[in-house]
Parts: sequence; structure tokens; C-alpha cells
Amino acid sequence: MKKFVLAALGGTVAGVLISTQIAAPLIAQEADKPASVYQQLDLFGDIFERIRADYVEPVDEKKLIEAAINGMLTSLDPHSSYLPPDDYDDMRVQTRGTFGGLGIEVTQEEGFIKVVSPMDGTPAAEAGIESGDFITQVDGESLMGLTLDQAVEKMRGPVGSELTITVVREGTTEPFDVTLTRDTIKLTAVKGRLEGKTAVLRITTFNDQTYPNLEDSLKKAVDEAGGLDKINGVVLDLRNNPGGLLTQAIKVSDAFLDKGEIVSTRGRNPEDSERYNATAGDLAKGKPIVVLINGGSASASEIVTGALQDHHRAVVVGTKSFGKGSVQTIMPIQGDGAMRLTTARYYTPSGRSIQALGIAPDITVQQPAKAPDTETEDSATPPASRSEADLRGAITNDSMTEDEKAQAAAEIAAAEEAAKLRQDDYQLAYAIDILKGLSTIEGEKTGE
Repeated sequence: MKKFVLAALGGTVAGVLISTQIAAPLIAQEADKPASVYQQLDLFGDIFERIRADYVEPVDEKKLIEAAINGMLTSLDPHSSYLPPDDYDDMRVQTRGTFGGLGIEVTQEEGFIKVVSPMDGTPAAEAGIESGDFITQVDGESLMGLTLDQAVEKMRGPVGSELTITVVREGTTEPFDVTLTRDTIKLTAVKGRLEGKTAVLRITTFNDQTYPNLEDSLKKAVDEAGGLDKINGVVLDLRNNPGGLLTQAIKVSDAFLDKGEIVSTRGRNPEDSERYNATAGDLAKGKPIVVLINGGSASASEIVTGALQDHHRAVVVGTKSFGKGSVQTIMPIQGDGAMRLTTARYYTPSGRSIQALGIAPDITVQQPAKAPDTETEDSATPPASRSEADLRGAITNDSMTEDEKAQAAAEIAAAEEAAKLRQDDYQLAYAIDILKGLSTIEGEKTGE
């Protein structure tokens, strides 16, 4: 902070000296600039004193000043804000992966509170809150006119307590209420599993645990498959991932890239620009990758997606991402608080800024809306299919060995499992089908 103040003072003094040597009118212009700022500060002081003296009720001076500071920051963009000491502590806890709340990431859009994404396994996700929902009321109290932080504060409360939010959702004619119970949110940053021959890595957030979780989850999936040569590829599921730490986004990208730029950040001054490059080593050893994204994939998720897409390391599937292409720096300030300030934009390796645009997938795949559970058991059960083997007097296949019959049965079971996955998660099933296709082509090339 001292360095910044000294630099500013030095610039002012230099300007006055140069002006003296050139012309008198320039001196007056330079003198007017700080005077104008001081006049505005005097105006702020006058208003503050009037509020203290004349407002209908006594005011908390500390809260009044904090509100003024926050108003100054939030007027810049939706992501800059003031963090009082308690909020600053909460934020540091969240990046470590455990905190209390609803498990919902929100932003502000034209004065409305919009859901970026619900987090897996949290009260918000279990209650059916979706990316793109607008929250208009909390316990019957309107959120219109509140700042983002004020709205979030309304949704906070003791673990175990209930609140009711009013939701407006595209495609529904009327707002509807959802009752949630606040809980301690424990985020597992990465959840891995094996789907057939595909390693699926669901990345829910980018906190301190993301890269270690990713490395461990991939290793377990590979071990379960019997080795890396037994899997046909990796799905990185970044849907509804609201982002998080830039450092972790870089590590996750680097995990699958051998070389080249991952992301660059460009600030107000050229000297503030930074570029981050990949180092040698690919956890997947060149295996094909599919990245799944949707409208809830934001910030750090978009950094990973953009890096892998631009290097042609992954096929991106799903729907357009959120489009948050700015970098926020947390700056501790006096009084144990901090300010979150937008300090740069980030760019993908090809030089794309995705701010307010998002990343378009290589293959657009919508997730079908779940049909309401109103069908009867009879109508929901499809008619049984018939095959040659069901026909009376059909000739048996005696040319197959027992091993071949077992393999055929396993393939049929795998196909049925894939069909079930398409009903449960169409986008993920589509991603896995892509890897199956790529594996088949690769197998034909190598003669396997």
C-alpha cells in the first residue's frame, strides 16, 4: 500500500514541475484535478454528517461507512465488493472446501439475483434449484434494490434453520416457492468413477483440494479399470461448476497438457499482464478427453475448457458456458476486512476473451428436461422387444464357445446400462459415446 501511495505522489509532483516549464494554463488544469476529487470527498463528508445528525433514527456509523465503500465497489461491476471481516473469514473458509449455507452460487443481473449454479449434494441441488433461476424473494421479503452481498446475507443463517425462496424460472408461467434447510456444505472438489471403459471426473469447484482430488480420482478409476490401457478416455464434467481459484484452474489444465499457453491475464497496465504455460506431463497419457459444460460453468471452469479446446486436446460438449472472463483479486485492508476488486480479464491460448460471451461447445447437446413423474406404471413401462431367439422353433447358435457367449452377454448388459445412462444423464451418455467412437477408430488404425 505504501508503494502505491508513494508512486501516486511522485507522479503528481512531476506533473507540476513539467507544467511550470511549459505554460501557466496547464498548471491550472493540473491544480483543478485534485481539487475536484477533494470537493467530492467533502460532499461525501457533508452527506455523512447530515445522515448522522438528521436521519429519523440513530445510525450505526461503521455500517454506514461500510455500505458506502461497498456501493463504490459494486458500482464498478457485479464481482467487485467489500468484504467485512466476517465475510472475509467465510470466503477463506470456502476456498478450503467447507462452509455453511445453501450450496448455491449467485450473481446479479440487471438488479435481479440469478443462480449461476447449485453445488452437487447441497440443499440447493437437492431442492431442484437450477442454473439460470432467478431468486426474487427470501421468506416473503423482496430482494429488489439490494446489492448482491445484501441478498446473500438474507440467505445465510444458522445450520439447520429453514428459509423459503421464491423462484422465477424460464418456461414456467408463475413464480414458485422452494423451502430449504441450511446445512454445512462440505464440497468434494472432484468425484471420479468408471462408466464402462470411461473415466468420469466430476469437478464441482476449484478450491485448494481440486488438483489433489483430481489426481487421486483418476488414479482410482484407472486402477479399477485395470490400467490406463484399459480405458478409452476421460470425461471432465464441469457442468454447474461456478469456478474458484485461478491457480487450481491452471493446475487442472496443466494436468492434461504437455506444453503451450494455458491462460493469460491482462490488466489495466501492460506490466500487469501475466501468462501461464503448461509443463511436460499428461495424466491421461494422450487418451481422448471430452469436457462437459453448460450455462452454470463459469470462471475457472471456462479457463480449463478454453485451454483444452484451443489446444485441440478435448472435444467440448454441452451448451454455452456462463461467460465470466474477469479476474478478481482479494486485497486485505485495514480493519481485518478485504476488498474483492476486478483487476484483469483472462484470455484463452488463442487470444479469446470470453467475458459476457461464454465458450461455445464443439458439439451442442441440450439436456432434456425431466418428464413429470405422473405416468402410471403400465404406461411408463415400454413393451418388451422380441428377437429371433424368442421365435418358436428358432435355430440355436451352436457355433459360439462359452467364452464368446459370455462376452456377448456382457456386451448386451453394457448396452442396456448405456441406455439407462441416456435416460438419467443424456449429456454424459453422449460424451461417453464420443469416446467409444474414437476408441473404435483408434483400434482399427492399430489393428486391435
